[in-house]
Amino acid sequence: MERRFPAEDEERLWSLVEAAWAPLGAEVGQARWALANRTSGEDLSGRPPFTVVAEALDDFLSNLRFISEELPSDELVRLDRVVEAKLYDIDRADLHEITEGSDDGFLYARGFVVALGRDFYAAVTDDPKTAVPDAWCERMCYFFAHLHHQRHGDFPDTGSGISRESCSNAAGWRDS
Repeated sequence: MERRFPAEDEERLWSLVEAAWAPLGAEVGQARWALANRTSGEDLSGRPPFTVVAEALDDFLSNLRFISEELPSDELVRLDRVVEAKLYDIDRADLHEITEGSDDGFLYARGFVVALGRDFYAAVTDDPKTAVPDAWCERMCYFFAHLHHQRHGDFPDTGSGISRESCSNAAGWRDS
């Protein structure tokens, strides 16, 4: 996957994500670890690790908002660009087979993958069968764009020339 942003912007995103999860405690951290390190295709959709994480998502997003509240406009744009690229890179038919859903549903499923952090994102990127069916995080998909809009009155133009919307990554849907 071609890098569309500076490495330090990606590091900043993952750092903020980890900082937002950290106050939620050991049980949530262990559940995130279990999801990222489970056996390929193991069904956890109704089991404790997924339940623990799903119940913590709103608190995670509140924490992320709190720690991102004072970020300057240019940093919000850069973070949105990283999220956009991460969503684009996992816009693939093999992942959609696991998560299913409509175009919007698949976007929100990819938002869940990003929201869980670097380890889960890497696990799903390497093996889509580690994704969790019916797991969504709509707010993560446009988190920094909405924060930018609320603070500055407009949505940022990332200048990337890509789209986070489902089925926009032609390479990810080539064989379908």
